[in-house]
Amino acid sequence: MNMTGSQILMECLVEQGVDTVFGIPGGSVINLYDELYKNAHRIRHILTAHEQGASHAADGYARATGKPGVVLVTSGPGATNIVTGLATAYMDSIPLVAITGNVPLHLIGKDSFQEVDITGVTAPITKHNYMVKDIDDLASCVRKAFAIATTGRPGPVLVDIPKDLTAQSTEWVPQDPAELETFRRSIEAKWLPELQVEQLEIAARLLNEAKRPLIFAGGGIVGSGASEQLRDLSEKLLAPVALSLMGHGALPSRHPLCTGLIGMHGTKASNTAASKADLIVALGVRFSDRVISNASGFARHAQVLHIDIDPAEINKNIKTYHSLRGNVKEILARLLPMVNARESSEWNGDIEAWKKIRPSSHHRNTALHPRFVIEEIHAQLGDDAIVTTEVGQHQMWAAQFYPFTKPRSFLTSGGLGTMGFGTGAAIGAQVAFADRRVVNLAGDGSFRMNGMELSTIAYYGLPLLIVIFNNGTLGMVRQWQTMFYDASYAATTLDRPPDFVKLADAYGIRAWRASDELSFRDALQAALSLRAPALIDCRIDIDEHVLPMVPSGKSIEEQIMEPVGP
Repeated sequence: MNMTGSQILMECLVEQGVDTVFGIPGGSVINLYDELYKNAHRIRHILTAHEQGASHAADGYARATGKPGVVLVTSGPGATNIVTGLATAYMDSIPLVAITGNVPLHLIGKDSFQEVDITGVTAPITKHNYMVKDIDDLASCVRKAFAIATTGRPGPVLVDIPKDLTAQSTEWVPQDPAELETFRRSIEAKWLPELQVEQLEIAARLLNEAKRPLIFAGGGIVGSGASEQLRDLSEKLLAPVALSLMGHGALPSRHPLCTGLIGMHGTKASNTAASKADLIVALGVRFSDRVISNASGFARHAQVLHIDIDPAEINKNIKTYHSLRGNVKEILARLLPMVNARESSEWNGDIEAWKKIRPSSHHRNTALHPRFVIEEIHAQLGDDAIVTTEVGQHQMWAAQFYPFTKPRSFLTSGGLGTMGFGTGAAIGAQVAFADRRVVNLAGDGSFRMNGMELSTIAYYGLPLLIVIFNNGTLGMVRQWQTMFYDASYAATTLDRPPDFVKLADAYGIRAWRASDELSFRDALQAALSLRAPALIDCRIDIDEHVLPMVPSGKSIEEQIMEPVGP
């Protein structure tokens, strides 16, 4: 069957199971959007206010569903506006397919209007990218993009399509699901070597001989769907489980063996356990600097068993004693029968003692404390809610205080730390799950960066809730300035508009202001009763700190537990 490039792209998207595309039209993709309009019965399009918002929405859709998100934008500034979104997805291993338009082939390389070498720009922040130069290659490039984005270590892939190819015609040959799966597995086979029994036996021996094991679980557990295997391993070993930021939800935070966040703002139990353990079992983690801090002092009494799908992460930041490369879910399934069940020991008693040590700042000692806000949200929304965040103090408070019980329920920018991420991610999650409650926890600094997406939320009537932790400052930077820069608050005080309640009203969104526990509880109940877009502006003390905290360059057991500074 003869089809245009635009028609072929639509057929490829449907072939890949795509039901939603986020984006903004423009000259170079006008043919694609014309075809998308004709295919509205098969593919839903969400028009955002800004291309960056579209990229974060596609990312949030992917994190919430486990399926690849898709963003479609025009050439030049449309394409460059999604760069931050691609980098965000790349750092957190999120499957994303970005489709960009470009100027016609004969104008490429001539500094044409709205021309950018987007494949050159995005090469360091994508798993792969393509510029399609022949209409006959279009279907193949799109299929490869989805296969690469979702196999091995997931990540974003970009397909750049010159405008003239979207109007040209060629023969379209569908690919049936069996062929697609075979093709996908051929891509994955390049990533995954055959795991030898001897390698598993060494890992099992380490697990069985350890006296003080600590499991360090990350985003790879969530991405591979290995939460059940993680729970089985921890319960068989009676081993405590520390979580990276991306690992939240991999094991319920209230599970007796969960010690919570590890690293710069990790719990006393997680950080101390890492320093005392004789074996660190690292599952789907990359040992980021926010976790290990001073690498020479991290887990210095422990052997490290690292299980990860990406060989580049093995021995990159922390030297391992033994490693297994592959899908963590499949490896744990093979490893579990080889592991002996353990009895409770002194190690478990130590863990329980450390779990009781918390900073005094975790207590509700102000009119409206972050812990109260977060715990009240959970009390009202329950375990099925999806929580997104921006980046900053509120993000760490969410990781510390929200009792996540399910994977894919905490969507946050971990690696890149992208302020402005949460609003778009909440849109993507709510579009994916219309019947689930979605709440975006935001800081007043972060929310300013993509606040224009209130128009998207209002237009589509997305019943998500935005809660702004408004402390009138760039809180995390101010915290550092208080602790380490003699309280020199350079460019961090946000004593300026907007009034977020009035801003929400301008978009037709109901909003409330809360300054104490009673007013917040009333606002939350009113907002949730609407089943419509809503915003709550919470006034938080400007000097509320995120504690514990490990100062830069210190080992992770050297935690600041109480507020310091002027």
